Amino acid sequence: MRTLILLRHAHAEPAAPGQDDAERPLSDLGRREAAAAGDWLRAHALQPARVLCSPARRTRETLAGLGALGAPEVRLEPAIYDATAGTLMAVLEAERDADSVLLVGHNPGLEHLLALLHSGQSGDFRGMPPAAIAWLVLPDQAVIEPGVARLREFWWP
Repeated sequence: MRTLILLRHAHAEPAAPGQDDAERPLSDLGRREAAAAGDWLRAHALQPARVLCSPARRTRETLAGLGALGAPEVRLEPAIYDATAGTLMAVLEAERDADSVLLVGHNPGLEHLLALLHSGQSGDFRGMPPAAIAWLVLPDQAVIEPGVARLREFWWP
């Protein structure tokens, strides 16, 4: 079985006047949430082989706040920022060679992706609070498509 871990960025500061949304930093609460998410991942021995992270500041800071996760290959993936579930599925499909992937991204794309992979439908699903983690498993050679994954655990701070 392959492992897919979806992590929504932790709480971020609101945008300052004129500030680019992609440059919003984590808040103090967000930094605590990121550390708690890292503790949860380590407690469940989840050490991804590959990490795909949106280039937005809040996602990069969330990833950094997790702490040590072994020695995964880390890549900033611009397509994750402001992505739809379909775009995220295409990003993940290109990573089928990795047995475990951590994707650090944003809503609403992540919550729609989770619903689509798990239930086959995205609808109006709302279920990825800041710093939430969805741990999914799927067959080794499975194509990333609706309904392919089983939700193993869901956590949020």
